[in-house]
Amino acid sequence: MVNRSSGTNAILRNLGLFALVAVMTSLPLARTFSHPADMSSEAALLDGYRHVEVASVSDAMEKLTGQRTYLSHNMKPIFPTKFAGLALTVRLMKEENQDPKALDGMLAAIDQGGPNSVFVMVVDDGSDIAGMGGLMGTAMQARNFSGAVIDGGVRDIAHLTKIGFPVYALGRVPSTSVGHYRFAGANLAVSCDGVTVNAGDIVAADADGVVIVPRAKAADVLATAQEMDFKEHSMYAYIEKLKSIEEAVKKFGRL
Repeated sequence: MVNRSSGTNAILRNLGLFALVAVMTSLPLARTFSHPADMSSEAALLDGYRHVEVASVSDAMEKLTGQRTYLSHNMKPIFPTKFAGLALTVRLMKEENQDPKALDGMLAAIDQGGPNSVFVMVVDDGSDIAGMGGLMGTAMQARNFSGAVIDGGVRDIAHLTKIGFPVYALGRVPSTSVGHYRFAGANLAVSCDGVTVNAGDIVAADADGVVIVPRAKAADVLATAQEMDFKEHSMYAYIEKLKSIEEAVKKFGRL
């Protein structure tokens, strides 16, 4: 006589085991942003910064660190844009010269950058000197840079606009750095419009301006910025419905 109860129990045990394995293998893996070499984490991090508002990032930085790391109103885009990437820093020092190789290091730095790079260049006392133009912008575009932030001037606006390469700069000028400046280093700490930028820091830009986030704090700042964004976007309809900003701020705690 067959013991059907025993057979049924065995089947159920096996089904239970299979179900447990299925559940375990379907659980999402925890994301970590602590290791720069982990490209999947880096991609997720940058994707987050490309969707969050720069104003929220700036607020999150100040809330978590007490630091104001946004660039001033002097830093303007050549056309409306939004981007985020990792800082590739370059500094040019003022020096009159006849050296045809004086800026070679700057060109080499561009050719070493790639997808997700943001070219952050400081041109010493260079508000009336074009730190970059169409040729450099074309190279950055070809290498899939996210954008450029120049503590100095920019030229060849028509071409940069045509190819759609985003640049923030202190102004539009027709001048050149050739013969007046020398490459002073790449991937070093620079003071861009008064804010310290290190190679690999997050650079986020949109219509409100540019903010810098130290790489070590990027994950925490992003999470806080996303929370701030969610609250603010939720408040718009609430304010329209109640016709009261006081009630909205009281409910959401965001201004």
